Amino acid sequence: MLLLYVALVGVGAAAGFLTGTFVDGLQQPRFLFLVPFPATPAGFAAYGGLTLALVLGVPLALVIYVSRTIDDGG
Repeated sequence: MLLLYVALVGVGAAAGFLTGTFVDGLQQPRFLFLVPFPATPAGFAAYGGLTLALVLGVPLALVIYVSRTIDDGG
């Protein structure tokens, strides 16, 4: 499961890099509407990777936490 998570975050970073490389006239992305990233391919790669890591990581962490703490009654 961890390998799939890392692979998906890598895909998000690659998509951000490609967007920053081939699309003109982009504005600075803001991670969580607070942290500005530069409008460069590396900035978009970091933004894409971090955003996907957060969007997938929080629910995954919650599932892991609940599965370890809830007694199944058996």
